[in-house]
Amino acid sequence: MGQTGEVYIVDKDGYMITESRFIDDAILRQKVDTEPIRLFQNQKKALTGIYPDYRGIPVVGASAGKELDKAFGLGWAVLAEIDDDEAFTPVKTVGLRIIWTGLLIGLFVAIIAYFAARQIASPVRKISEQLVRVSNGDLSVNVPVHNRQDEVGILVRTVRTMLEKLKAQTRDIMGAINVLASSSNQIATTTAQLASGSEETAVAVTETTTTVEEVKQTATVSSQKAKHVVTLAQNAVQVSQTGAKSVNETIEGINKLKEQMEYIAETIVKLSEHNQAIGEIITAVDDLAEQSNLLAVNAAIEAAKAGEHGKGFVVVAQEIKSHAEQSKQATKQVRTILNDIQKASSAAVMATEKGSKAVDATVKQSSGTGDAIRELSRSIAEAAQAVTQIAASSQQELVGMDQVALAMTNIKQATAQNAASTKQVESTVRNLQELGRKLKTLVEYYKI
Repeated sequence: MGQTGEVYIVDKDGYMITESRFIDDAILRQKVDTEPIRLFQNQKKALTGIYPDYRGIPVVGASAGKELDKAFGLGWAVLAEIDDDEAFTPVKTVGLRIIWTGLLIGLFVAIIAYFAARQIASPVRKISEQLVRVSNGDLSVNVPVHNRQDEVGILVRTVRTMLEKLKAQTRDIMGAINVLASSSNQIATTTAQLASGSEETAVAVTETTTTVEEVKQTATVSSQKAKHVVTLAQNAVQVSQTGAKSVNETIEGINKLKEQMEYIAETIVKLSEHNQAIGEIITAVDDLAEQSNLLAVNAAIEAAKAGEHGKGFVVVAQEIKSHAEQSKQATKQVRTILNDIQKASSAAVMATEKGSKAVDATVKQSSGTGDAIRELSRSIAEAAQAVTQIAASSQQELVGMDQVALAMTNIKQATAQNAASTKQVESTVRNLQELGRKLKTLVEYYKI
């Protein structure tokens, strides 16, 4: 083929499927869009002549492929080409060279086409038949091992590897589908149980919420009553404190009264002593009146003896006697009054002593009453403190019940959401089961 001659095969898409003399790695990469290829693809006709090749260089070439297409139906074309410069040198032998070149090319093309068809088309046909079986769901086909290092060998090994991977993936998919079916059934059973449990939980939560509300109302009433009891206890404490204060004031007043009674008794005793002194004075006055009366009598006697000269003394004696009688009468009256005062003083002293004794008894009784009231006040204060603590505990209990009620409400909402989610999961599981059945049907289409 000289320096520039080459023979190559182009597939139905216009790509080289043999190596190029001028371009490396041209197989299935180098696009050939030349005149003979277009003519063959459009009209299934061969061409012999001068035209630009895939490099854009004028060449003398010939194409063939109609026989191959009839035999194998692959749409391949075989081309034999040589550069125009080399083909027409020297000028004198151009015609001869063309003739011989055409003959050689035609012969060479025919031989190559025959052997290429046998070497390429036979394994490709077998692979095509096996791929048709694969497309019909039969993965049990076996691609024979080829040691060829050309493109056909690569194609066979690639198809063999692809089928092995497809078989392995199909087995894995079938196993996964079986696991999916089993898991979806278990999930469906578990979801049904969960849904039933969620409904029972919702009913229990509703009943618990109702009970909590009732307990909350009871706690509210108890808290209100406890507050009322606290108010009453505080009032009782105030009343007891007021009573204790009044008792203390009463005791102080009684003590003052006792002091005044003792002072009155002392005063009456002193008055009695003064009465005795006055009695002694009255006795002296009475004696003096007696003596004055005697003196008046003596003076009257002496005046009578004196006659006319003693008349003046008679008058004086009569006046003295009159005053003495008056003094005597006055002393009698005073003595009577003093006796009455003495009796009254004695009665007052006795009454004062009785009053003092009564005051002492009252003081003792008031002290006992004060102690009792103070003890009662202390007990009431302790009771009030206890009631206050109970009220605080009731309030805390009420707050706790509010929190429990809120928590139960949240639990109820969460349970409702859980029930809704469970229904969604049930629907999803049903869809998953349906998908598993469809996948199983699809996979059963393939025979491994």
